[in-house]
Amino acid sequence: MPWTSERGTRSPFAVPRGLRGRIAGRLMLRMNRQDEVAELLDVRPGQAVLEIGYGPGGMIRRLTRTAGRVSGVDPSPEMRDMARKQAPDADLRLGTADDTGFGDAEFDRVVTVNTVGLWPALDAGLDELCRVTRPGGRVVIAWHGGGRPQRGTRRFRLPDDQLRRIEDGLRRRFSDVTRHELSDLTAFAARR
Repeated sequence: MPWTSERGTRSPFAVPRGLRGRIAGRLMLRMNRQDEVAELLDVRPGQAVLEIGYGPGGMIRRLTRTAGRVSGVDPSPEMRDMARKQAPDADLRLGTADDTGFGDAEFDRVVTVNTVGLWPALDAGLDELCRVTRPGGRVVIAWHGGGRPQRGTRRFRLPDDQLRRIEDGLRRRFSDVTRHELSDLTAFAARR
C-alpha cells in the first residue's frame, strides 16, 4: 500500500504485470516527457546514475547518452524486459526505492519520476536514496503535477501536505533542496 493512500492500487502503472502492464509501459514511453527532469538532474559525462522505477526505459535510454554508468531498479520484470530493449548496456535490476541492492555512495546522480507516490514508505525510500548517493551528488524526485499537467494525470497530483512531507524528508537528509514546477511534473532537487 502506498504511503500516500489508505488503500492499495490496482493500476497497471504501479507495478506493471502481464499484458496490461506492457500496454501501460508503451503508454509511459509515449507520454512521459523527460527533458526538463534531465536538465534538472544535470548529468555530466562519465558520472554514475541510478534511476529508481525505470519503467519501460525512456529516461534510462536518455541517460546512456551522457553518463558513464547507468543503472536502475524497478519492481516489474516486464518493465526490465522493455527497458533492456531501450538501453541494452545499462545495469537494470529488479528492486525498489527502499531496497536498491546497490552499495553505499555508488552514484553521482539518482532520479525517480512518477514513483514516489507509490512507495510503501517514504522515509525508507529517502534513506536508501541518501545511502546510495555520493557526497556532492544530486537527487531528483519528480511526480505528476507542474504548471501544465496532462489531462490524464491531473488526478494523480499529490496534495500540498504530501508534497511538504517529501520536501521535509529531503531536507532532513540532503542540502540545497529546491522545488520546481515543471511543465507536467512537480520536482524536488537536492544535494548530498
